[in-house]
Amino acid sequence: MSKKLIILILIFPMSVISAVSGFGAETTRQTPLRDGFLLQGVEGKLTGSDVNDVWFFELESDVNDYRVVAKAGTKLELLPSSALENMVADFNESPAAAYRLWGWVTKYKSKNFIFSNHFVPLDKVPSQEPQKAQPKVSKPNEKPPIKDTKTQPAVSEPNDVLALPPEIMKRLKEGRTIRPERLSRRPAAKKLELKQDSILADRTAFLAKQDNGQPVFVLDALGLNVRTVSLSVLPCEALELAELRQSAIAEPVRFKIAGIITKYKGKNYLLLQKATRVYSHDNFGI
Repeated sequence: MSKKLIILILIFPMSVISAVSGFGAETTRQTPLRDGFLLQGVEGKLTGSDVNDVWFFELESDVNDYRVVAKAGTKLELLPSSALENMVADFNESPAAAYRLWGWVTKYKSKNFIFSNHFVPLDKVPSQEPQKAQPKVSKPNEKPPIKDTKTQPAVSEPNDVLALPPEIMKRLKEGRTIRPERLSRRPAAKKLELKQDSILADRTAFLAKQDNGQPVFVLDALGLNVRTVSLSVLPCEALELAELRQSAIAEPVRFKIAGIITKYKGKNYLLLQKATRVYSHDNFGI
């Protein structure tokens, strides 16, 4: 047997094993939720730290976007927003058992994030000890009650105490109560400020990057001598598409953008919804 044939025999099994292992790794890769999926009252825990100012929302139940399922226990990073600022303030003052969250799921480079716009703190229901039946003390010369030997009716009387099924009782004991009053009982100096997010529509802007790599949209002043306004862009699929369009052209691309402007710790952020390239007379790119 020649040396070339021996080498081929040794290489073939190794290539098959590597291909099989690669196929298995691809199938076990977590597929992200679709961008723009609406979260409506999803319960979970807030985890993170003020040290690096990165916060995560740990899901307590599965989230299904009708294409992909994010299992319970999955941690999704929370994007800066006015709702997150209030949630962090509430968590630092008195951590709740869980939070009920409303918002949107975003996707950027195969990674999911949550942009929250509303939340409600939840507390555990205090457990109550079952009351023990007090023994009835018979009075002197009291006759014992006469037992009815007739068959009892199958239908309960209207004044009878309703007995809940055991599974319902178990869910009530493990349930949570909504405590929105926690947000209104703060001292005047620490009361949460109600902040409204605003809408940015049909504004012309250029996509740029700061020194730290953070993408920003610089609003076009249209030749006016005004202060330059730049908005930090939150990670989402629309941003990824805009970056792809800009990377294909050497010159700065003018976009017409629309999205939601929110504020987090005094800084404005933009959740991009749409970025359409604008062509001018001197810019007829493909």
